[in-house]
Amino acid sequence: MQRWDRIAESRLRKAEADGSLSNLSGAGKPLPDRPDAGLVDTGTAVGHRIMAEAGALPREISLKKELQALREQYAAESDPVAKKALMARMAEVQMRLGMEQDARRAFFRT
Repeated sequence: MQRWDRIAESRLRKAEADGSLSNLSGAGKPLPDRPDAGLVDTGTAVGHRIMAEAGALPREISLKKELQALREQYAAESDPVAKKALMARMAEVQMRLGMEQDARRAFFRT
């Protein structure tokens, strides 16, 4: 019985010989920067990538972006009242993000 790496290598060599790997979109370009890709499982990352390529952005991703922007605003803010308002908004967005993540996990468990 062959190991998975040998099977994968064999299929890659066959695809190269068939020309299936020629003229792929993005060939010769660097891979896109996805620093948060390591924070989600592979299946979710693939699903998010497919949705992004189709122009659909999951709420979970948009909430992560909003939370990052709020953190940057908070770090730059000097007014204590404004910082308190930003902190409340960050807590709300973090809660909504947690709810979205829980819903996704529950959906894929069933």
